[in-house]
Amino acid sequence: MLRLSKLTDYAVVVLVRLAGMDGVQTSPGIAAATGIPEPTVAKVLKTLAAGDLVSSQRGAKGGYRLNRGLAEIPVSDVIAAVDGPIALTACVEGSVSECESRGLCPMAGRWDPVNDAIQSALSRITLADMQVALLPAFRTPAVQMPFQSAAE
Repeated sequence: MLRLSKLTDYAVVVLVRLAGMDGVQTSPGIAAATGIPEPTVAKVLKTLAAGDLVSSQRGAKGGYRLNRGLAEIPVSDVIAAVDGPIALTACVEGSVSECESRGLCPMAGRWDPVNDAIQSALSRITLADMQVALLPAFRTPAVQMPFQSAAE
């Protein structure tokens, strides 16, 4: 199963939250708005800053802001910033791990087209495309009315 890390999922939520606010945002503020624990938000923001997706501002009015608009941030950039290069197997070009059987394996290099197709698909989907699905997570929950029977 191909699965992204939880930190990548959190990174998308954090980036979309940053886009929805004016100015800089602090990690405690983002944590409160998203329900993600503050230490995790701080870790994600530092990783995103290292990946040049956000920039930080120090000082009393400090915090983080997006470096680009959501329409300019493909999902592949977020994955690469948090999890490293997209590589389905150890034998694809650009993988950070080495395959022990690469010299003997008849499938060496055969995964590259599959990996390239996934990379290409993820490069075409931006965070703006995903924003619509994430926005309800930032709305104040509706107040639920107690159950009332039809006889009342």
